[in-house]
Amino acid sequence: MTVKSVTQRNVWEAKQRISSIVSKSPLIYSDKLSEYAGIPIHLKLENLNVTNSFKIRGATNKILSLSPEERALGVTTFSTGNFGLSVAYVAKQLGIKAIICISNRVPKAKVDVLKRSGAQIEIYGASQDDAEQRSYQLEKEHGLTVVHPFDDPHIIAGQGTIGLELLADVPSVDTVIGGLSGGGLHSGLGVALKSANSDIQVVGVSTARGPAMYESIQKGKPVVVEEQDTLADSLLGGIGLDNRYTFNMVQQYVDDILLLEDDQIAQGMAFMLDQHRMMVEGAAASGIGAILNNRIKLGSHAVVVISGCSVDTATIMDIMAQYADAIPQ
Repeated sequence: MTVKSVTQRNVWEAKQRISSIVSKSPLIYSDKLSEYAGIPIHLKLENLNVTNSFKIRGATNKILSLSPEERALGVTTFSTGNFGLSVAYVAKQLGIKAIICISNRVPKAKVDVLKRSGAQIEIYGASQDDAEQRSYQLEKEHGLTVVHPFDDPHIIAGQGTIGLELLADVPSVDTVIGGLSGGGLHSGLGVALKSANSDIQVVGVSTARGPAMYESIQKGKPVVVEEQDTLADSLLGGIGLDNRYTFNMVQQYVDDILLLEDDQIAQGMAFMLDQHRMMVEGAAASGIGAILNNRIKLGSHAVVVISGCSVDTATIMDIMAQYADAIPQ
């Protein structure tokens, strides 16, 4: 498939393909966030997927599309944590060998979960770009198939199944917000949502501490951006200088990209625990943080994609101690 052939039909095909492994995620109404914003706001709880993030969708669609010969040789991927866990889970379900490459920047909480996943874990380098390099070495040396975390039509179509669920459950939605990193989620959302209604606004929220997609869009081409420590570690990682799909698709489909500082992201994390009794990671809380800080021009009905919950308890406790008073009451 080429970028032009990632269509709503591909997303529907992905929905059917992944149904044996991926269940529909819950959608809940957020009373307090709706009251604060003055419009109805729902939360799409991708953190309740079997691997606790939306990335199970794309990983499943890609791996199920592999040939028997490719499955026999195994797969590898590079990840900041969540995608690696999803690839490991799907590979285990199908009896496929998997090697997950991560950098030494991945938080211990995610590393510990990955080590329990059944996949082989390789820690390599200081960035996702370094981990990516190792994945492609494994492909060359052992014939493994690289399952790209975002820049792949099957991944994009898989993530787009979130959009199909939103259209079915909230047909009045006109603003969809989520954490933006490599662009797989927003590319898929863009295809699914805007094919049905081109007026739906798709908004990306990125960390200000190494926003590779944002900087690439500003420069008009993919660029390398230095990673920095951030609460939203899932939003780190480059988009690849040879990006084939998501850079162009984000340009086409994403209406706005916002940059948030860690204190604003922390407010979103604190809100989710206080109001919805859910521990979620920084990337997942970024959309809520943007709303609480009045950073988004909302329409009449919004959905925030709560993308994952890979965060350790100590971090959440520190955040609650610092930001509990900033939660709207």
